[in-house]
Amino acid sequence: MQQKNLTPFIVLCSFFALLAGCNKPEPSFTCTDPLGCVDVAPGEPIQIGVLQAVSGDVAPLGQAQIRGLKLALDKRKGTILGHPVALQIEDTGCTAVGGANAALKIIANPQTVAIFGTTCSGAAATAAQAMSDAGLTMISGNNSAPFLTSIAGRPAPNWQEGYFRTAPNEENAGRAAAGYAYQQLGLRKAATINDNDIYTRGLTESFKKAFVELGGTIVLDTAINKGETQMLPVLTAVINSKADLLFFPLFQPEGNHLLLQARQLPALEKTLLISGGALIEKTFLEAVGDAARGMCFVGPVQPAGPAVERMALAYKAKFKEEPTVSYYLSGYDAASLLFHAIEKTAVRDRNGTLHIGRRKLRDTLYATKTFKGVTGILSCDQFGDCSRSSFHVLRLDDPSRGLKGLEANVVFSGDAQK
Repeated sequence: MQQKNLTPFIVLCSFFALLAGCNKPEPSFTCTDPLGCVDVAPGEPIQIGVLQAVSGDVAPLGQAQIRGLKLALDKRKGTILGHPVALQIEDTGCTAVGGANAALKIIANPQTVAIFGTTCSGAAATAAQAMSDAGLTMISGNNSAPFLTSIAGRPAPNWQEGYFRTAPNEENAGRAAAGYAYQQLGLRKAATINDNDIYTRGLTESFKKAFVELGGTIVLDTAINKGETQMLPVLTAVINSKADLLFFPLFQPEGNHLLLQARQLPALEKTLLISGGALIEKTFLEAVGDAARGMCFVGPVQPAGPAVERMALAYKAKFKEEPTVSYYLSGYDAASLLFHAIEKTAVRDRNGTLHIGRRKLRDTLYATKTFKGVTGILSCDQFGDCSRSSFHVLRLDDPSRGLKGLEANVVFSGDAQK
C-alpha cells in the first residue's frame, strides 16, 4: 500500500495553530484600584451626582452652578468618551444636614462616578466627609470657606481627601476687607457678625486676624442664627460697641434683613458696612434697592477676556437671560476639570466597557497643573484648591447700575497688600 505524504497537512496544522496563538484574546480587565472601579458598559451613561441648593433664597447660586455644569456638557456635546452623561441632582438646602442627607442619596448609587457640588460651604463640610468615606471624588465651583481645604498652608479642620474646588479659598478675602478698612480708610474699630456657618465663620475669622495684625481692634464678635429676621438686638450691640465698621459676610435672606434694618438706625449712618461674595448677586441688589448704596463687598477678582465673553453669550443663548451671578464661570471650570480627569482616568476594555478607578480619578485631579479654564489657569494643590484668584473690595455707588455696575467699581485690591 502506498504511504501518504503528511508533510503538507502538518505544515497547515502548524500554521493554524500559530495563527490561533497570535489571535489569543486579551485578558479581561481586572480592577486593582484600592478604592474600586466604576464600570460603564457600552451605551450606558456616566453618572454624576449633583449636590446644589435648588430651593430657598440661595437657590440662584445653586442654579448658576448647575447651569455652568450644563454649559460644560454642551461643550462636549453631552458625552464623555462617547457615553451620555446622567445627572442625579439633589437639593442640599444650603445646610449641613441637607448636605449630609443629599450626599447619602448620591452615594447609595454604586454607579456614581463623581460628585459636582456643593453650593454652600456648610453643606460641603458634611457632604465631603460622606463622599470621602465612600471613596468618591467631589468638586465645587462655589465653595470658598477656608475651613474646607487649607489655612496658612496647613490642612483645615474640615479638609477631606478627594475634595476639590475651583472657587478661590477666601482666606484672603477677609484680609482684603481688613486692608481696605484699616489702610485705605483709616478705620480702627471693627465689629463682625456670622451665622455659625463655616463659610461666614471662616471669613470673619480671617478678617479678625488680619485686622488685628494691622493694628486694629475687634470691639464685637458675635453671631446670629440662620432664619433669624429680627436684627435689632445684634445691631444695638454694634452701636454700643462704637465700631467704625461692620463686617457681615452673610447669605440671603439674613443679609437682607440686617442691611434693611441697619439703614433704619441713625446711629449706624456713619458705620461702614462690608459683606462677602454671597451677596454679590442680582437678586440681593434688587431686593434691598437703594439701601445698599455705599455698601461694600469683598469678592474674587472677576475674570475677563474673550473666553468669558463667549461664555456669557452661550449662557444667554441657552437660558434666555443674562447671568444673575458670575459664579457660573467657576462652576463651568469645575465641571470641565472633572470631565477632563475622567477622560484621562478611564480605561476601555476589549468589549468597550469603561473602567474608572476611584483612587486614580482623585490622583489625576491632584496632579492637575496649568489646566486652562475660563476663570484662569487651574493647578490643584494637595488640599484640593485649584484656583489662585485674588480678592478685591467693591462699593455700590449707584444701585440703578445693578450687578454690572457693582462689579465694575473696584475700590481696593487685595494685591495692594502684597
